[in-house]
Amino acid sequence: MTTTGDTGTVYITGAASERGIGRKLAERLGESGWNLGLLDLAEGPLTELAASLVERHGVLAAGAAVDVSDEQSVDTAIRRLEEELPPATALVNIAGISSPIPFLDLDLATWERVMRINATGTFLTTHRVMPGMVERRYGRIVNLGSTAMQNGGGTYSKSSYAASKGAVEAFSRAVALEMAPHGVTVNVVAPATIDTDIMGGRITDDRKPAFLAQLPVGRLGTTGEVAALIEFLIGQDAGYITGATYNINGGIRIG
Repeated sequence: MTTTGDTGTVYITGAASERGIGRKLAERLGESGWNLGLLDLAEGPLTELAASLVERHGVLAAGAAVDVSDEQSVDTAIRRLEEELPPATALVNIAGISSPIPFLDLDLATWERVMRINATGTFLTTHRVMPGMVERRYGRIVNLGSTAMQNGGGTYSKSSYAASKGAVEAFSRAVALEMAPHGVTVNVVAPATIDTDIMGGRITDDRKPAFLAQLPVGRLGTTGEVAALIEFLIGQDAGYITGATYNINGGIRIG
């Protein structure tokens, strides 16, 4: 398959989870004509997804296993994507983990693991792709934040997760300011409760009332709604938006 996407090439971390935002985004962008570099821990699901997207949408797609918390792993995985795909015009950092452990029960190992995957992982992938974007004077980066950062925690996740997403948001704003003169935008999408596995597994009927009680719209958000917002922010029409945080939270936090 030699067809290239009409829209550009996007790298998506956290793309493999069957019920995740990353996979839904890959499906949506493939349909829109993007070439896709898919990154996650497990290579098997990535290979299958890439093959499916190529067959259904005629775009280029490739998968590479990565541990986003490890610099060498990030370099190796992205180098592989660079060999198989046109240069990246967008990067979406979705890979992450949550933690429901209360602060008084939190140990240093858990704190460091959450921070390393969520915050350091975002730094490493961004740092790896940024030079090429600067050289080409064009790029779009979207990092996944969370309402948990704004509210000091969520219905499920607690302090380590909130802190890691706070680091992501502060990092994104600083990099946005530095990179603006080079034609690269950096923004944050901050969802509230989306029914994905990062919420400790499927939000079943017995778990749902605790989540819905905090949501003025009276329902959970969908991965498709988050993916639609990200698609806009990585598109050409979003070039005047940078350093922004977009809340997609069902009204749990206004403003």
